[in-house]
Amino acid sequence: MFLENALRFGPRVHVMDPDPQAPCAALAERFVTGNLSDVDAVVRFAADADVVGIEIEQVSAAALSELKRRGKRVIPDPDVLRTIQDKGLQKQFYQDHGIPTAPFALVNHAEEVKAHPELLPAFLKTRTGGYDGKGVMAVTSATTTGLFDGPCVLEQQVEIALELAVIVVRGSDGNETTYDPVEMVFDPALNLVDHLQAPARIDAATAKEARALAMRVAEAFAAPGIYAVEMFLDKQGRLLVNETAPRAHNSGHHTIEACASSQFDQLLRIYHGWPLGDTRLRGLAAMVNLVGTGGTGTPQLNGLDEVLALPGTFPHLYGKAETRTGRKMGHVTVLADDQRALDEALRTVRTHCRVVPADDTI
Repeated sequence: MFLENALRFGPRVHVMDPDPQAPCAALAERFVTGNLSDVDAVVRFAADADVVGIEIEQVSAAALSELKRRGKRVIPDPDVLRTIQDKGLQKQFYQDHGIPTAPFALVNHAEEVKAHPELLPAFLKTRTGGYDGKGVMAVTSATTTGLFDGPCVLEQQVEIALELAVIVVRGSDGNETTYDPVEMVFDPALNLVDHLQAPARIDAATAKEARALAMRVAEAFAAPGIYAVEMFLDKQGRLLVNETAPRAHNSGHHTIEACASSQFDQLLRIYHGWPLGDTRLRGLAAMVNLVGTGGTGTPQLNGLDEVLALPGTFPHLYGKAETRTGRKMGHVTVLADDQRALDEALRTVRTHCRVVPADDTI
């Protein structure tokens, strides 16, 4: 999606990805298959680059530091990425900067959970490597049977009213802008976003506070880039930062159609040092993630006729060669003038749209 926007301006975009069938391979001027954790491989790949960016957090921060030392413009800053890659360091960062977050403890072994009964019920999160709901488990008692055994964050469960996200765009000159807070609804089984709505259905004061809190996070990191700040609105009306992604994010995919300047356009502007774009919503918007179901195989999208019959719907298929149950395969953005029309379109998309193996007729 970044490439589709960037190529309008003619930059030379090179991509490194561990998957030789990565969908972006057909669009990149140069595509290299490689291990993103391999310091030497990443440095060699980007040796001739002017600007280096990431699409996922699991990239060698040491390699990015070396590229920065060589004079490359690296976004996000390697120090920012290093903090965010480790959920323990990230939680401590919030605490050190006075940013509200759920109570937590850092544990190195499952047995240490017993020392923190005051945090239960809680979530146990692996400090590194977790992604799209992986590396997270609920802990309801002090028993350690079946728990992750290694460095983790034990985080007290919060009584959540809503889960929100605010994307902050921070330029090299320190100027910042934000998109409207979005409301995220999670799939309870897969623990990833099922759909979102923009703007979030919260009052103006809460929306203002959410924007301000997200900007505090970006200002604390003090480096240019895109910061997708996920937060909880608890049942007492408090906003608590959950985690931050220093990149274009699933919570901002709707901006491709819903805003004059999408999150991908903003990223290109940051890379080039251009003025930041217009983040205002053109109307009500929603996004539904298309997640694989029914097993593994060649992807087939069912329900496309029903979706395309609706006004203001925009399917995006990511071009992945294989669908798997729980794998993000695309999304559908919905635009509408009023809440009723948006709800009806959302219901249609969620009812009919399925990505399944090609031999499945679900």
